[in-house]
Amino acid sequence: MTDPYRVADAPADPTHPATDRLRPLLWVVLVVSLAANAALTTVLDNQWAGSACGLLAVLCAGTLVARHRRAR
Repeated sequence: MTDPYRVADAPADPTHPATDRLRPLLWVVLVVSLAANAALTTVLDNQWAGSACGLLAVLCAGTLVARHRRAR
């Protein structure tokens, strides 16, 4: 007997962790931008480039948090 309430051909959810391909990329960009922010601000004493990398890190972190909260 078949189950009339079961949907066998349900489309994949793009925010589901198994099908999410953007999340690893966001993590890599976050880590690289944090390292670049630290290096540019302290070692090379370039405040503008360090601030740009810091802004990119904040955007990546915010996107990761928003995607996590939406998938809950």
